[in-house]
Amino acid sequence: MKRAIFFDRDDTLIKNVPYLGDPAQVVLMPRVREGLPRLAAAGFALFLVSNQSGVGRGLITREQVAAVNEEMFRQLGGNFFASVYMCYAAPGQPDAAGERKPAPGLLFRARDEHGLDLTGSVFVGDRLSDVQCGRAAGCRSVLLLHDTEDSAADRQRAVGLAHFVAADFAAAVEWLLPQCR
Repeated sequence: MKRAIFFDRDDTLIKNVPYLGDPAQVVLMPRVREGLPRLAAAGFALFLVSNQSGVGRGLITREQVAAVNEEMFRQLGGNFFASVYMCYAAPGQPDAAGERKPAPGLLFRARDEHGLDLTGSVFVGDRLSDVQCGRAAGCRSVLLLHDTEDSAADRQRAVGLAHFVAADFAAAVEWLLPQCR
């Protein structure tokens, strides 16, 4: 079974613009362009896992989300992801599949579709919900420690739950690379 690295999108791979639907506003986070190819070359299967509640709220469309992702791939120099998993439900909307993070449904779907070993996999994100999602799926978790929408209490909980806390994406990559051995 393959091991994977799951990545949140907003404020992990690209700067967060609330309900981003305009590809012209896509800005990569520092060191992501250099780090993702290194992880892919090390043998990890990479996956993008993101809540995009703007669709469920009627503020953006699935097509706009896809266009933003395509622009991100262009800026990265390619699509390094085996698959992209999005939950479009807004908070409070029905999510029968348990896919809205922190629920682990999208990771379970990736496991089933790609034959992944979740216990040998890692979830990288910047919020408590990312850390909780990874842990609920049996993965290790990396918390990127930078400005976030989380409250101070949630940030503290995330720090306590994460397997590794990284100052930035480059530090996360350096921690992740030895995990493939």
